[in-house]
Formats: sequence, C-alpha cells, structure tokens
Amino acid sequence: MKVIVVGAGAAGMMAAITSAKCGNDVTLIEKTASVGNKIKITGKGRCNLTFDGDIEDFENNIVKNSKFMYSSFMNFTNKDVVDYFESLGVKTKVERGGRIFPQSDNAQDVVLALKNELKKYGVKIVYNTSLKDLIIKEGVLVGIKTDNGEYIADKFIICTGGKSYKVTGSSGECYDILEKYGHNIIDLKPGLVPLKSKDDICKKLQGLTLKNVSFKILDKDKVIYDSFGEMLFAHFGITGPIVLSGSSLLNRLEKLDDKFTKNEICGIIDTKPALSLETLDKRIIRDFDKYSNKEFKNSLGDLLPQKLIPVIVELSGIDPDKKVHQITKAERNRLVNSIKNIVININGLMPIDIAIITCGGIDVKQVNPKTMESKIIKNLFFAGEILDVDAYTGGYNLQIAFSSGVAAGKN
Repeated sequence: MKVIVVGAGAAGMMAAITSAKCGNDVTLIEKTASVGNKIKITGKGRCNLTFDGDIEDFENNIVKNSKFMYSSFMNFTNKDVVDYFESLGVKTKVERGGRIFPQSDNAQDVVLALKNELKKYGVKIVYNTSLKDLIIKEGVLVGIKTDNGEYIADKFIICTGGKSYKVTGSSGECYDILEKYGHNIIDLKPGLVPLKSKDDICKKLQGLTLKNVSFKILDKDKVIYDSFGEMLFAHFGITGPIVLSGSSLLNRLEKLDDKFTKNEICGIIDTKPALSLETLDKRIIRDFDKYSNKEFKNSLGDLLPQKLIPVIVELSGIDPDKKVHQITKAERNRLVNSIKNIVININGLMPIDIAIITCGGIDVKQVNPKTMESKIIKNLFFAGEILDVDAYTGGYNLQIAFSSGVAAGKN
C-alpha cells in the first residue's frame, strides 16, 4: 500500500515509521528543509519526551478532549515511548514533576533517532514541499496537490501541526483546505503561552525565576487555575511552566478581551506555599531576632531572593529604613501577606506565533479515535497538534503526538 504522510514533526515521523514497519510504501512530505523542527525546541532544546505516570495522569493533564485519546494512548503509552527511544539508543531520565528527558539533555538526539528510523524502514522524505489542496473523488481522498506537483496514494496522514511557531513550518494553512471539504475547525487559540502584564513589578523582577511557588489565576474572585512549580518574570509579563499551563485554561474564557480590558483577570503568586501564615510569621520573627538592629530592607536575605526583596518591601508598606526591632505586629502581618499574595494584573496573552501549542483544530467528533481516520473523507487520517486536543506542559503534548501518530500509522 502506498501511504503519504504530510508534516515531519513528532506525529508525522512516528506515523511514517509505524506505517513503513507495517510494510507500506511511505513518502513523508515536509514543508521545510529539515525534520523534527518543533522537537528541537521543546523543553528549551532538551525535549520533554513524555511523563512518568498512568492513564489518569494523562487524562487529567489534557485540557480538552482527553477521552478521545484513551484508545491511542493505551495502544502506545508513555512507557512504550520510553522503551521505544531506549531501544533506539536514546537513554532517558525522570526529573521533577515526572518529566522525562533524554539523559543527554539534547533534543537533537531524539530527532536523529527518528530520522535514522525513517531511513531504516525506507521512508522517502520530500523536503521544501507544501500541501495546497486535496484530490477527492466521491468522498474518497485519492491524491494531494502540492507546490511541487501531485501525489497519488492509497492512504494519507496529515500531521501539519497548528499555527504556533511558524518558523518550524506549522502555519495553519491546512485548516482552510480541510474546512473547504467539510471538516469543522474549532477556533484556534494560543496554548502554553506567556501572559502579558503592564504591572511595574514584572519589569522590576525581569529575569527572576521563582521555583516551588504557587500560582493561581482569578477571573474576578473565582479561581480558574491553581498550580505549583516554576515561573519567570519578563519585561512583557510572566512565563514559565506553571504560567504557560495556566494560559491554556485562561484562553477558553468567553469574552476574554473584555475581561482583560476591565482588569478582571489577575494572577496570585505565593512565594512560600509550604508555609502557613502562622509558620511564615514565626520564621520571620526568628530572622528579625537575628537582624534586630538592621534596617528592614536588609533583613530578608535569608528568606527571599535578593531581586525580590525591594518589591516585597514596597508591597508591605513598611519603611525600608526602619529598624527591624521597631516593626510592629500589624506591619509584620502585612509582610507575611505580601510574601504569600503577590498580585499580577493580566492584560493579555502573547501571540499565537510564540505559543508552544495551538488550542483548537480539527473537530475530534469527525475523527475515529481508534484509527485517527476522518469520518468525513475516506482514506484521510490525522495525528498530532492539528487535532483539537491539547495538554499542559510536562511531556503530555508530545505523548499525544506519538500516540496519535502510531494509531494513524498502524491503520
């Protein structure tokens, strides 16, 4: 059987390899001059391959359409991903939060392993070629049109990704083509994207990374997201794993732009989530006893990162030059509250082009979850980010790509 796979990302390469292993004649068509472009930049170039957990962890970390992924995940689990790459010589390790990376911390090793597999199983790769249209006869896909001519085959797998990181080749053009032939495209939004804030605090703390902090997103007074981990301040606002994951819930609120305009969305950072108010107060009292004759601004070095201290001092409203032994209980309570409740007003999402993933895509109601075949067009299959399935950070999105890619390739 002749199979065409369009898009040489994680899903596309896995689909092509799987299909070729089944004895098919596979051609992989890639828009750019190289394969695995997005893999190379995932996990800051380290490639968070998958996660260490079970099916419940997987479903809980998929933001939308988790049930759709059940069959393909059970057919190719996170353990299968680890075993597969280990068999290719890519040794793995588990890091904080159950994130699984190559031991080498080099995403290029993952791409090279998959590229070698493509070669091993005889997959032909056509570079610098873009999908332009489908050739459909009586509801059956028989060929595709590209900017380098037509390709006729028995089956087709489209793995062209979303609209994020256009430099990697995923520009979203295929959505228009598929919509033309009856596929419903769920609104495309930036997912796992930094959050914008005009607050001076972000500029003052630019470049500061906070680890082991709690981060909540509030819509008015309602908590819509609550997580724990690492975040980073930037000149435009805030980013980092727990912020990025929060964006994938925030972007689904109705009338979001109006909420930003009305300043109804804010983030709250607790820099000491492991300590209760009472415990933190006792800790501060110990530090104040130790530095009783110092100015307040010079007494917090044991408790907070140096760059954060002036901001916390300002938020507390305590005179920075006041002697520590002169600070009142009421002032100390304000300090505790400042450390555990840093409020960041959020006024937007960064653009989709710098989002790690795209939320939205092919309506999964129109796709068979076991085979990844379209219910609208026969002989057409999908895998990866083009589908309306997305997850938080932590290796879950690559797992979606691998599992759906294997399902499409097998079928």
